[in-house]
Amino acid sequence: MAIIIKSDKEIEIMRAAGRIVAKAHKLIEENVRPGITTLELDKIAYDYIIGQGAIPSFKGYQTHESGPKYPGSICASVNEQVIHGVPNNKKLLTGDIISVDIGAYLNGFHGDAARTYAVGEVDDEAKKLIRVTRESFFEAIKFAKAGNHLHKLGEVIQQYVESNGFSVVRDFVGHGVGKDLHEDPQIPHYKQLTRGPKLRKGMTIAVEPMVNMGDYEVDFSDDGWTITTLDGSLSAHYENTILITDNEAEILTRCDDDE
Repeated sequence: MAIIIKSDKEIEIMRAAGRIVAKAHKLIEENVRPGITTLELDKIAYDYIIGQGAIPSFKGYQTHESGPKYPGSICASVNEQVIHGVPNNKKLLTGDIISVDIGAYLNGFHGDAARTYAVGEVDDEAKKLIRVTRESFFEAIKFAKAGNHLHKLGEVIQQYVESNGFSVVRDFVGHGVGKDLHEDPQIPHYKQLTRGPKLRKGMTIAVEPMVNMGDYEVDFSDDGWTITTLDGSLSAHYENTILITDNEAEILTRCDDDE
């Protein structure tokens, strides 16, 4: 495992990339509504990211050389879609939930963040799913500081999510972020048998709980990208790129006016 510690200059670039991601999410949040398509949301994010002098991290991304290139600028995963939903012309409906994952590549470094949004009025259980997924992230990063062990984060996420009656996806994990969109270390969001590596000042990682209303098992779609819940239950996703410091972790993918 080769965990890369970032310099002060590199961290400044990542802050800038992170702000672009955060502001792109603000635009998506303002535009999510019944009747809009995920392809239209994709264009909104694309235009903003390009307009800031950055490049959408996901567009053209490949997991391996022989695999398909990702066609969208964002991942737009609706209802039972967990992650990597491909933008299309299907209109969102009142009561849907949509998880949007956005990355921006600026001056050699990436920012990466995901949010789940309600489309119009959604039922109370869907609201709870979105809220608990977000809260599990913030519960975990209380322990994200230099000297603590990485796998504590996943343990905290699992405990919080399961105490609220939901499940944590096992097949996909968080990751380091930097010059590459996916770097070491991998970050499971559930308890491990080991404590994992110690967190060090200057590490930049993406913590991204993926939480299902039903069982944690997932299915792989024929498009080569979209991941869905195996039981058809709703799924939510929350992610930020964070910087490890000696004290509280710094969230790099947030706007100055974020809570």
